Order: sequence, then C-alpha cells, then structure tokens
Amino acid sequence: MNDLKLLEHLKDYLTENRLKRFEAVLQQRTKHFTVATEDVYQLHNTSAVMRSCDVFGIQELHVIEEANSKLIDREIAMGAQKWVDLKRYGSVKACIDDLKKSGYQIVATTPHTKDCDLIDFDISKKACFFFGRETEGLSDYVKAHADSFLKIPMVGFTESLNISVSAAIILQYITTQLRKSNIEWQLTEEEVIEKRFDWIKKTIKDYDAIVERFHSNL
Repeated sequence: MNDLKLLEHLKDYLTENRLKRFEAVLQQRTKHFTVATEDVYQLHNTSAVMRSCDVFGIQELHVIEEANSKLIDREIAMGAQKWVDLKRYGSVKACIDDLKKSGYQIVATTPHTKDCDLIDFDISKKACFFFGRETEGLSDYVKAHADSFLKIPMVGFTESLNISVSAAIILQYITTQLRKSNIEWQLTEEEVIEKRFDWIKKTIKDYDAIVERFHSNL
C-alpha cells in the first residue's frame, strides 16, 4: 500500500503530458516476445536493435557477451536504454537456460532446413528471437538448442540483411500480428507498477531524496 502511495506522490513531480505518455507506452509494452543478440561486434548494431525493441514495444533485450563486451551507444539508441530492460550474459548457455526457465521458446533467426517464413510464424507461444554475429551468424550452440528457425524471405542477389534491419523487420511484423490477436500479451499489473517506478526514477531529479522525505513523513 505504501508503494502505491509513494507512486502517487512521485507523479506530482511529472508533467501531465509525461504521465500520459508513460501510460500510453506501458499499454503497448510486452514480454510475450523478447530479443537476444549473440556476441555482436559492431556496437551500433546492438544499439539499433535496442532502439527497435523500444519502438515496437519489446520490454527486454538480452545481450550475450562471451567474446565482445561493449556499452550501448546512447546516440544510436536514442534514449531507448532508459526504457528497455537490458539483461547481460557471459555465456550463451546461461542466457538460453534463463529464457527457457521463463517459458520462452528459442527462435534462431537464420536459414535452416526446418525454418519457417516470417509470415507463417506462430505468435501464440512466448518467444525469444536470437540474432547472431555480423559475419559468422548464430553459434552452433544456439542452433542446437533452438526450438524453431525463422527466416525473412529474400528475392535479390544479397543473401542476408544487417542484424539491426532483420530485427526491425521481424519485430514490426510479429508485434503487429500480436496486437491483432486475442493473446494476453500485455504486461501484468505488477510489471506495469514496477516500470512506472523505474521510469519515474530515471526521469525525476533528486529521486532518492524525494523518496527519503516521503518515508520520513509517514
């Protein structure tokens, strides 16, 4: 109860437009789908993927850094790092184990004998879409533990797309289909409250001091 009272108190420090924006975005956020990048070398690619996650309502991004560990490029992410939850892993095994424990199917975005076209993808199950390194693609470990394989049909001479472009195309399509469906894809009320606190904390100056004063006055 005190948490909800604190939340109402904190809202007084935000403009009406900011509050409305938070609520509008939260209504479109989902954890039904999520994204993982595996040892992406070019920093701008991971940053651009994060930006696409924010644009299309994906709340979590999983970054595997077995070989490459870099900070998100703020200029390319365009502030998305404030609104998307970033989870980092030192190994692909740890990432996949964590995702499967949370009920996600592992979707390898790479051509395969058992792959399916984007338009035929089953959106009913929770899924994490894996994107691999710029040159080598996804590792054998991801392919061996993938539950399904997904490809974007291409009819030109070029055999592949940049991973950030692939991510944007896939996320735009599957989230559009998700919002047309009867699937319960939105955040739970508990998750919404958690994000309200998180986003307000990242917005208000002197957040900690304000919270301390609130508790001292109870």
